[in-house]
Amino acid sequence: MFSSVAHLARANPFNAPHLQLVYDGLAGPSSSPAGPPGPPRRSRNLAAAAVEEYSCEYGSLKFYALCGFGGVLSCGLTHTAVVPLDLVKCRMQVDPQKYKGIFNGFSVTLKEDGVRGLAKGWAPTFIGYSMQGLCKFGFYEVFKIFYSNILGEENTYLWRTSLYLAASASAEFFADIALAPMEAAKVRIQTQPGYANTLREAAPKMYKEEGLNAFYKGVAPLWMRQIPYTMMKFACFERTVEVLYKFVVPKPRSECSKAEQLVVTFVAGYIAGVFCAIVSHPADSVVSVLNKEKGSSASQVLKRLGFKGVWKGLFARIIMIGTLTALQWFIYDSVKVYFRLPRPPPPEMPESLKKKLGLTQ
Repeated sequence: MFSSVAHLARANPFNAPHLQLVYDGLAGPSSSPAGPPGPPRRSRNLAAAAVEEYSCEYGSLKFYALCGFGGVLSCGLTHTAVVPLDLVKCRMQVDPQKYKGIFNGFSVTLKEDGVRGLAKGWAPTFIGYSMQGLCKFGFYEVFKIFYSNILGEENTYLWRTSLYLAASASAEFFADIALAPMEAAKVRIQTQPGYANTLREAAPKMYKEEGLNAFYKGVAPLWMRQIPYTMMKFACFERTVEVLYKFVVPKPRSECSKAEQLVVTFVAGYIAGVFCAIVSHPADSVVSVLNKEKGSSASQVLKRLGFKGVWKGLFARIIMIGTLTALQWFIYDSVKVYFRLPRPPPPEMPESLKKKLGLTQ
């Protein structure tokens, strides 16, 4: 039986372990036995001892494609699910006199638009954030491996937080270009009563009035909002996972079941989401107002809102983004588990670095 596993050397701390089969008691399945074979050995833990087979290699095109697909599901589904909360949050930002708080915002919206009104903007939300998720998660994996290979094994470990920040910022730059057109349409539908009720109504109207600029004038504020948000989202998540396994989870990740690992993923995602909401909220307020108004610039909106104005709707956004981020990481990691993608464990200090620091004999 093939029941033992040997880990091959890893190029850097972020490479998933490659596994090789080792024949029980022999150098390999092709070796000649020293004597007559005995009866086959049976193990109660045969399933647990079997080699984990990955569906693709870490860093392959298939790996990146499936990571992008996980991003589509994680961002597209979650953002669409919280459209009612997002709608009220946007209205609080652009018209705080009318929508005085989260509960008042829901009450006024239900009174004026009914239950169906809470779903306004779901189509551009789903399309836009699916495209954003594709680029965000797919390119994050690309840039993380790319930058890690440039740094080398030891520097990758020492500068891993900077690596997470750089990789996520690079990915989000492209993700926001994909998101901008649908985000602009969503905000128009949600915050301008009577402008349009659907994406099919809003998009042609926006193009007729302002041309392509209507769809991309908010990309710079989106970068202001989303790049810090994503940097916090990925770096905080990665380091929180590391801390949870080191200080909270009572056993190593390798001994945890897939379900237990996904619970850790969800908790780390929620913690990261709270920080994300706080860091990116001022820019989010500017984006909401900017996409509602014609002819305004980001600096003009920021000056008019003032310090207190940019923090309107923060509580609603903390609830939304905390839950959203936790679910996104949970869905993304679940996709990796389902498709049997390599999932590297939390990084460990390379042996060469331990020797340099005198941590090993």
